[in-house]
Amino acid sequence: MRIVLLHMPWGAIDVPSLALGILHTAAARAGHEVEVRYANLDFVDWAAETAGFGVDDYEYFSEKSYFQGAGDWAFAGALYGDDGPAPGFAESADAEQYFEYLATNGASEQEMALTRATRALAPAFIARLVEEIAADPPDLVGFTTTFQQNTASLAAARLLKQRCPQVRTVFGGANCDGPQGAALHRNFPFLDYVVRGEGEAAFPALLAGGDLADVPGLCWRDGSGTSTANEMSRRPLPPAAILTPRYDGFYERLDASVAAGWVDPKLVLEGSRGCWWGEKHHCTFCGLNGSSMEFRSKPPADFLAEVLTLAERHQLLDVYVVDNILDMGYFDTVLKSLAELPVDLRLHFEIKANLRRHQFQLLGDSGAAQVQPGIENLSTRVLRIMDKGVTGCQNVRALRDAQSAGVSVTWNYLYGFPGEQPEDYESVIRQLPVLHHLDPPTGAGRIAIERFSPYFDRPELGFAITRPAFQYRATYRLPESELNQLAYVFTAPPRGIGGELAERLGEAVDTWLARFPDSRLTYREAGGRIVLVNTRPGYDWRVVELTDPGEIAAFRLLGQPRSPAALAAKLPGGAAAVEPVLERFTALGLLFHDGDSYLQVAVESDNQVLMRMRHRHGPAAVPPPDPRAGTGSENETETETETEEVLDAVPIG
Repeated sequence: MRIVLLHMPWGAIDVPSLALGILHTAAARAGHEVEVRYANLDFVDWAAETAGFGVDDYEYFSEKSYFQGAGDWAFAGALYGDDGPAPGFAESADAEQYFEYLATNGASEQEMALTRATRALAPAFIARLVEEIAADPPDLVGFTTTFQQNTASLAAARLLKQRCPQVRTVFGGANCDGPQGAALHRNFPFLDYVVRGEGEAAFPALLAGGDLADVPGLCWRDGSGTSTANEMSRRPLPPAAILTPRYDGFYERLDASVAAGWVDPKLVLEGSRGCWWGEKHHCTFCGLNGSSMEFRSKPPADFLAEVLTLAERHQLLDVYVVDNILDMGYFDTVLKSLAELPVDLRLHFEIKANLRRHQFQLLGDSGAAQVQPGIENLSTRVLRIMDKGVTGCQNVRALRDAQSAGVSVTWNYLYGFPGEQPEDYESVIRQLPVLHHLDPPTGAGRIAIERFSPYFDRPELGFAITRPAFQYRATYRLPESELNQLAYVFTAPPRGIGGELAERLGEAVDTWLARFPDSRLTYREAGGRIVLVNTRPGYDWRVVELTDPGEIAAFRLLGQPRSPAALAAKLPGGAAAVEPVLERFTALGLLFHDGDSYLQVAVESDNQVLMRMRHRHGPAAVPPPDPRAGTGSENETETETETEEVLDAVPIG
């Protein structure tokens, strides 16, 4: 059988599709002829030539506007042919209300104009793509759909079925999990099959041509055209059945695309599926993992071999590991081996934030240039509501220790949880100038209600869900009952802090983003003293030396979160010595406190300078950096140079 697998807009353009890479392996092993076509890159080249499309335009749809659905709305006209209004809307009111919704959610006039223009362009691209496939039609065309790939995939499948009725169409991916996949199959009759859940077993079974009723999770049609949804498997795939992806052709296609000048190519791999923390404590807002939370990981030796083999085959050092959480068993196996090998990989992992300093060091030594620890808030009260299993001080410790180990951190600040109080945020906002030298969040935002999350499944946790988010009604011409099954994001009355405090939090985060490139707080132990260097704009001192034995002991003890009572039990002088130390350290901006816990926030000096964006502009002239962009510049600030001279003059030992 000849198979074409399609990766439609708005799939990421810097990495191949992991899902299609795995299905390529599975189908090829079964003896089928497989081609993976990156139609997202086809769109980039076509839109760049015909409409001057650029990388910022593409990323608006692929990343920035996911929770507003702009990418799916842009291809909805190609799906429906713009031949009639959505139920309950006049055509003009449909668009008008959608753009009011975009504006309310922060879209600029330029972004809204881009969305209109892209919707006008989309039908011509779909027609061109289908024409090329129909010129030599395969036996089967498979689509993976995740995030905002639904309507582009549906539009292509619809037109392809019209042109070539004999070609079988198959959908799979995260947008097809559980009831979502059944709703897609039920409402779009040009879809022959929808695979729900893991595809390594289901897809080859479908291709084998046996009894369709025996394929777990498969949606199919009987002789009358009635949609049938098989029960999904209750047992997730064992680690040995999680296949290594094949990325044949992607990097050559990217090299030939205009996108090669926009992005740096990366490998994308997985060592595990599910979440070992979520099996015990499902974070209340998290809809990741869908219908399969059970944690499984590949044997360490197998995963290590996979990383090294694919890095060598494709001559790439940047490796994005998509696991929802790193297997703790990989520290003494995979990471230790990578640290000892003469390779210079740049790895991305998602981790839990309560790692210790030596674990961050092993991450850094292994090549983990970036981690995503799921920090998401700095208040212990709110983190308990989220069921995160960490404290605010532990999250700040993660930011500090990662930077000390030379590892950058990516995270978001979330709010809007039932039961949170204004003081949970006011206390943190007051302290953010203390943290301006640590990796800032990419932004602050109110949580969304996602399918598969405890907030979606358990109304008693505080959310009375009313209906799917507005973009689904504006995009799909389906009744509300079907949208309830198709949607992933839902609306509910907001909970937690109000708009004024949320705005203050957002402004404080923006200030952090702006000041981070010029902010520094480091320490070095030298000759029985501790030398601290500061460039944070909120504190007017440059160099402070700790020489008092009590202060030095307290500084070392506060490397871990401690209460005043715990500190008093270990310091000479007991409780009487604690208060003046805490007061002085607080005045210098050395401490973050949350509840009854205090933590020193200075970074070990060796690595911090290497991680800074260098420039000649003062802090007030520095715009907030794009969180998706790398840091680094050719120039060095005078402030940073002076600080280095101070440290160079400090005798060691």
